[in-house]
Amino acid sequence: MAKRTKIVATLGPATDAPGVLEALLRAGVDVVRINFSHGSNVERRRRIEAIRAAAARVGRDVAILGDLQGPKIRVECFRGGSVELREGDLFALDASLAPDAGDEHAVGLAYKALPADVRPGDVLLLNDGAITLEVEQVAGPRVSCRVRAGGILSDHKGINRLGGGLSAGALTDKDREDIRTAAELGVDFLAVSFPRDAADMEETRSLLHAAGGRALLVAKIERAEAVENIAEIVRASDVVMVARGDLGVEIGFAEVPGVQKNIIRVARAMNRVVITATQMMESMIHEQIPTRAEVSDVANAVIDGTDAVMLSGETAIGRYPVKAVEAMASACVAAEKQRATSISHHRMDDVFERIDEAIAMATMYVANHLDVKAIVALTESGSTALWMSRIRSGIPIHAFSRSESTRRRVAMYRGVYPVSFDVLAEPDGSFAAICRTLIARGIAAVGDRILLTEGHEAGVAGGTNTMKILTVEAPA
Repeated sequence: MAKRTKIVATLGPATDAPGVLEALLRAGVDVVRINFSHGSNVERRRRIEAIRAAAARVGRDVAILGDLQGPKIRVECFRGGSVELREGDLFALDASLAPDAGDEHAVGLAYKALPADVRPGDVLLLNDGAITLEVEQVAGPRVSCRVRAGGILSDHKGINRLGGGLSAGALTDKDREDIRTAAELGVDFLAVSFPRDAADMEETRSLLHAAGGRALLVAKIERAEAVENIAEIVRASDVVMVARGDLGVEIGFAEVPGVQKNIIRVARAMNRVVITATQMMESMIHEQIPTRAEVSDVANAVIDGTDAVMLSGETAIGRYPVKAVEAMASACVAAEKQRATSISHHRMDDVFERIDEAIAMATMYVANHLDVKAIVALTESGSTALWMSRIRSGIPIHAFSRSESTRRRVAMYRGVYPVSFDVLAEPDGSFAAICRTLIARGIAAVGDRILLTEGHEAGVAGGTNTMKILTVEAPA
């Protein structure tokens, strides 16, 4: 059984060893993530070239996701590298301190606007929520706090305000430069860190298009404000990512499961793609098998309808990157056996405005109520395949496209499998060519029933207006 849920794997030092990239793709990776927070442009270009070469050797269309760093809401450095904060201690965050002057009493701030953003009584969470400080006084550049939950605080650890509200914009000067780099490198998806509203996504899209990029935009939901503005952010994006690390710190870890379910529901209802990320198999950075809780976490996201699940440190720096992908793929396949993943009531009461969308919805209704082996969507833009993938179904959707960029994009869509096919090269015998491709790839056999969607004018984006119920024929 082929998995329908897609796997995003982060590249890093652990994936640079010879043969690892190919092994990751064979294990089930569909999208690779390039983290712009680390490394140089030279390293990014080298990794992108390596993954393109590995995908060609494996015979797969693999998408590349570039992930912008976003604002650095962090402390600066300590003279000794770290300090231990104890409950009840006084500790200050001081924007006027030198970057390397931190000690057990105070530390500098990379985020200089923090004193203007907080007031007495606010709760600040450091190091992914492991350390809790309560603001007692703000005097000029100095924020004096009382330690409520202590621990080891080291260089460059992140700062969150419980409930959100920090004024940092989503895009920094570095991000704006990286957007131009992403356009040059030709990434297929571009993720925006810490967006607050639709305006952040619209600004990114404008900058990307101005640089000549055409990547689909991913909104990383990791701020409390983003949760409040979820509908407008989803509408302004192509993909949303449930980035549970910073999100859990800002809204509280107990709130994350419910918020995750709602984000997945909203994204699918608005025909957007959704990724679930952060610590999905965190233990596999060091261990060869996941915990039962991690497997359940992946399975719940799959059952809820996520398009993709993401690995971060597990593949970037972990000891067992390939085993992590294999474990995640197994968890996805097992979860997809649940009946809930094949039942859909999506948009049953809606009126469709576009013919191609209506065809996509009709096709999935037929697929779920007729014995068919596969769905073949002849597509230029991938839109028909996207709409189909919003319907829960166990029937595989094969996006036949001559466009390499389209095939890479649909690699992210749940239940959609890209197939290289040039409909314009076979204008008179296209169905015969489709049958040859289906048989050669083991998708269907002679006599199997399939559904085919296509446009009256071949090769025209947005022109899908026909659904056919056909039987696979033997090659002439």
